Amino acid sequence: MLSRPDFDAVLFDLDGVLTATSKLHAASWKQTFDEVLAEWSQAPFDAERDYLAHVDGKPRDDGVRDFLAARGIDVPESRVRSIGERKQALVEQALRSDGVEAFPGSVRWVRELRDAGVRTAVVSSSTNSRAVLHSAGIDRLFDEVVDGRDVARLGLRGKPAPDGFLEAAARLAVSPDRAIVVEDALAGVAAGRAGGFGLVLGVARSAAPADLLAAGADMVVDDLAEMAA
Repeated sequence: MLSRPDFDAVLFDLDGVLTATSKLHAASWKQTFDEVLAEWSQAPFDAERDYLAHVDGKPRDDGVRDFLAARGIDVPESRVRSIGERKQALVEQALRSDGVEAFPGSVRWVRELRDAGVRTAVVSSSTNSRAVLHSAGIDRLFDEVVDGRDVARLGLRGKPAPDGFLEAAARLAVSPDRAIVVEDALAGVAAGRAGGFGLVLGVARSAAPADLLAAGADMVVDDLAEMAA
């Protein structure tokens, strides 16, 4: 358990760190991309390998561009946006029908941090962050939320750039070196490292611990329950 003298704030990614929504996103990407790949007679989207390598943790349109570029597919920006909108619609449908669950170990650590006077924020590339937090019943546990809508509105760069985390730290009036970044995505870990944060904590939900460390994590846990008292 990290106490107030150690750090003043902890900035959490959402999907895969606080809530079990990574599989929902991966499945929505697969359905979306498979429809596109069929047009080009290409192999289907791999919901594990392709998701981690090209779209996990990134703003939606960046994920579209990066994955299609990896497959050598060039489409106009209007098509990039329409592909992203298709994926968004599938996510919203899944949220309505299935709901969201928070990881118990993550919730336990967040509550302990707040009891110790450490401020907390969510930083996510998803435009669904507030709806997901509300659905999971944990929206009141965070002082600030910086999500995909803020990235677009403020003209911030998406992960692996550190802009979202730096914005959250500024809103909390906390110096980056006094804040922890918690991420399960390689792009998010790289963002935490690029932002000069005091500690980058990787959560090995999908990405391998060695890959998270290589991307810039200072330490890696399997579950945030390991950080709780």
